[in-house]
Amino acid sequence: MTKSKSRRVLILIGTKKGAFIAESVDGRQTWNLKGPFCAAWPINHVYGDPATGTIYAGGGNEWFGPAVWKTTDCGATWTHSSAGLAYAEGEPPIKTVWSLARASDRLYAGVEPAGLFHSTDNGETWTHLSGLRDHPTRKDWQAGGGGLTLHTIVPHPSDDRQVWVGMSAVGVFHTADGGATWTPRNKGVRNDYMPEGQQYPEFGQCVHNIAIAPGDPDRLYQQNHCGMYRSDDGGQSWRNIGAGLPSTFGFPVAAHPRDAETVYLAPLNGDVLGRFMPDAQTAIWRSRDGGATWADLRQGLPQQNAYIGVLRQAMATDQLEPAGVYFGTSGGQLFASADEGETWSTVAQHLPSITSIETLVIDD
Repeated sequence: MTKSKSRRVLILIGTKKGAFIAESVDGRQTWNLKGPFCAAWPINHVYGDPATGTIYAGGGNEWFGPAVWKTTDCGATWTHSSAGLAYAEGEPPIKTVWSLARASDRLYAGVEPAGLFHSTDNGETWTHLSGLRDHPTRKDWQAGGGGLTLHTIVPHPSDDRQVWVGMSAVGVFHTADGGATWTPRNKGVRNDYMPEGQQYPEFGQCVHNIAIAPGDPDRLYQQNHCGMYRSDDGGQSWRNIGAGLPSTFGFPVAAHPRDAETVYLAPLNGDVLGRFMPDAQTAIWRSRDGGATWADLRQGLPQQNAYIGVLRQAMATDQLEPAGVYFGTSGGQLFASADEGETWSTVAQHLPSITSIETLVIDD
């Protein structure tokens, strides 16, 4: 008789004081929290490679410098490397690693000041993909409120040479040749801070996060500083899908793992009103029709005095059926739903400020 495989679900948590891992082995009913890892460094993004189970954590700051940590045993032991994570002489020093992503044999790292590196030896050494910073617009790139960061990396699911990146406050850029050359992809995205008549520039938009729809690599969702957008042509053009949302402002966006029409947001009350959940009531908003309509999901979430924010990388889904949805707050709370957002439970409280959430499912 063949023994059935057990399935472990990991929530990978980046915080301002190290990485944490929450693990469930009972169908997402209970969770065991481990950490802090990475010597309590500031960690901006924790990413799990589904092909190998390796977990990477990117972070650092002006004092530590940038580095990418790695564990191949679910957090029992870690190593880290910053080899090659530097610009050429005369360029500004790299402060930190902001984002990580895998595409075939390449591991990507986005850094601050905004730029893209890749590793072909699983994070041991890094090489700068200089084509992005060589773009003629670079002299006019401006930092967003959190700095001039490359915070989102979206590889194409079947074409390793295509990658989209999000930079604040520069916009979305795309490469079709593995990073040698790049084009801005911001048509239709509004910048409210430009003069009237100039509010749809080629670049300069403050993109907050990007998600790619499953099964349709031309479908992208974008939460921007100035609205919520969707593209159906790989980012060559965007249209606003924010009607029905309580705010134009928020940070994370997460796609459903199988349904291209389903997407999740965590709207905040605005950029100058405190940046917390509207009316201090916690809700995740979901669309089942590609952004045509939205519904708020609140059951099990705090509905009084919830002055919490959710940062740009702090929401994710898992691959299970039904899909799990997870988000972490700037106040150190971690919430989970095992039924696509219908009901929620609290996984952890009092963590350091949560900077990122990703998931990893491991079949033993």
